[in-house]
Amino acid sequence: MRNFLIAVLFFALSIILQYFWIKFQRREHLTQAQKTYGVNIDVEIKSKTPSMGGVIFLAMSIIALALNFSLDSLIFWSLPVASGLVGFVDDWLKFKTHTSEGFKSLSKLKCQLIICAVWIILVFILPVGQTGRGDLALWPGFWDAGGWLAIPIAFLITAGTINAVNITDGLDGLAAGSFLISLASMLILIPVNEFNSEILIELFFMTAGFLFFNLRPAKTFMGDTGSHFLGGALAALCVMNGRTLAIIPAGFIFIIEMLSSAIQIFTIRKLNKKIFLMAPLHHHFQKKGFDETAVTLRFWLVHAVGALLISLMLIR
Repeated sequence: MRNFLIAVLFFALSIILQYFWIKFQRREHLTQAQKTYGVNIDVEIKSKTPSMGGVIFLAMSIIALALNFSLDSLIFWSLPVASGLVGFVDDWLKFKTHTSEGFKSLSKLKCQLIICAVWIILVFILPVGQTGRGDLALWPGFWDAGGWLAIPIAFLITAGTINAVNITDGLDGLAAGSFLISLASMLILIPVNEFNSEILIELFFMTAGFLFFNLRPAKTFMGDTGSHFLGGALAALCVMNGRTLAIIPAGFIFIIEMLSSAIQIFTIRKLNKKIFLMAPLHHHFQKKGFDETAVTLRFWLVHAVGALLISLMLIR
């Protein structure tokens, strides 16, 4: 009954808070300039769309922490909140400067790395989740307790996940819908216990409430605030349960998107040629003439299938 009530509460609150936040953003013109080097599709519409919907994630996380305050909860929510605040600085600078460039990339990366490093250390030394007291693991039986190499790998994966979700957030509903699929895959990837169940329910229904307004045509975007928050939450679920490698199936589409950008940058700089019409990958298909909704739905499907197949390989 408690989980049912939490689900109803978080879905209703997410929709209500997002609705009034959107009205406030429209009144204050809290929108984001579109990239001049983007796909240039629906630029006028998207440039007038409120762009900091992820702020509600930060508010909802405080409610979640208040409902079940514990060391585990405090450590868990600290990563998505801290990451989301870095994204918020980026969003705010974009708004204030009326450009698509906010926080300088290198400065933002340094903040991300510091946050991830401090968080990983806390998880490693504190008795939290399925890890702690030196038990950070990549997967049960694989670099389990005492596997020191698991620490830098977990650090890199945590920072990478935050950026991968951010890169994926480029189409209406794409990142939020993919995150919901990731949470569904977590049901078979991490232990089912009271703490994990409540976290998954809270994350699922706060994101579903946002997606209600983010489906095409989007009434709001999550911005870097939201994408950083969701990336941090996904990484925290994997690492705190001693299953860092769960990010491979759970973050399947995010990894593909990040790899497409990395490949594009490498080939342009080293080979002076493009592999994709535009990176990340979702923009490549837009450039080829695919409708935005069609790309989003197909990416959701690929993510769901990929997550399920790899999950079955991991848990066999």
